[in-house]
This record gives sequence, C-alpha cells and structure tokens, in this order.
Amino acid sequence: MITQEHIWIAGVDEAGRGPLAGAVVAAAVILDPLNPIIGLNDSKLLSEKKRESLFVLIQEKALAWAVGRAEVHEIDHINILQATLLAMQRAINGLKIFPTLALIDGNCAPKLACKTQTIIQGDRTEPAISAASILAKVTRDREMVLLDKQFPQYGFAKHKGYGTKEHLAALEMHGICSIHRRSYAPVARYIETETA
Repeated sequence: MITQEHIWIAGVDEAGRGPLAGAVVAAAVILDPLNPIIGLNDSKLLSEKKRESLFVLIQEKALAWAVGRAEVHEIDHINILQATLLAMQRAINGLKIFPTLALIDGNCAPKLACKTQTIIQGDRTEPAISAASILAKVTRDREMVLLDKQFPQYGFAKHKGYGTKEHLAALEMHGICSIHRRSYAPVARYIETETA
C-alpha cells in the first residue's frame, strides 16, 4: 500500500545539448529499490550494446519513467539551456508517480512542483540519474538514425547531429535542413542555403 510516507526520488538527465541538429531529449526515472538494475552508469561511458540492453531493463524494472523533449524551433527560440530545462520539466510531468525529490544532472534545475537537487556528474554517482541518461541518449540516438533516412546527405546515423568534421563538410556541401539548429553558429552561416 502506498502511503504519504513514501519518498519517490526521480533521476533526471538529458541528451543532445551539443549537437547542431535534432531535438534535446530528457528522461526521468524512479527506480525500484527492491528491484535494482546492475550496470547503470553515465550513458557516455557505456557501449551502444550495453545502453540498448539497459534501456529495456530500465523500462521493465523502474517504478516510473518518462521521456520529455524540446524541439529544434524551441531550442532556437528560447536557447538550449532553457529548452533543456523545458524537456526535463516535460519528462517529470510525464511520470505516472510524481516524485518527492528530483535529482538533476548538472548545475541547473527546472522549476518543478517537487524539491530538486542538482548534482554535477550525477550520471556517474546516482543510479536514477544514470538510468535517465541512458533512456535519454538511446531515445535520441534512435531518433537521429530515423532522421538519417529522411536526410541521408548529412550522416546523422553516424554522428547523431554533433558537429563532426563529416557533418560540417555536409553543411558546406548541402546547406542546412529543417532539423538543424539555426541559433548555433556553425549552422547560422548556412541559413541562406537552407534545403527542405
């Protein structure tokens, strides 16, 4: 039986602040202390295969999880930090159990109806944040692979929208497309050459 004494702790993290294209994705996870998940860590330190297997386990074992996002037009309108906080807000608000406390990776917290605590590199020290980082990264990476089929000239499946040498060369050759972040300097210089 759930009572008022229960303290629900959600971990919150994002993926995709740095890329030149695509949405920023955040996830929130409330883990079940009676059903621990072995191997959680910062998603960037895990292999793709390990992330994918943990992605499934988190969805199966967590008490609650949700993903939120902010789209490219929102990033360009309110800036990437505010868009990230908005995506985190949406993830928390999507949980089927509203948390008592949200542990946020980094040093900025969104405005929430629960208590918040920011933890720098929390994705390496707090299992719930690690779980959130995995959900966010796998969700976003999968999305960029799908977008690669729509815009094959940019190589999104490979670099996931980050400003790699290959991506910058593609921008030089093809201009920008509808999922590029126009407020980012490497993209802004090609606005005049925008494609569909």
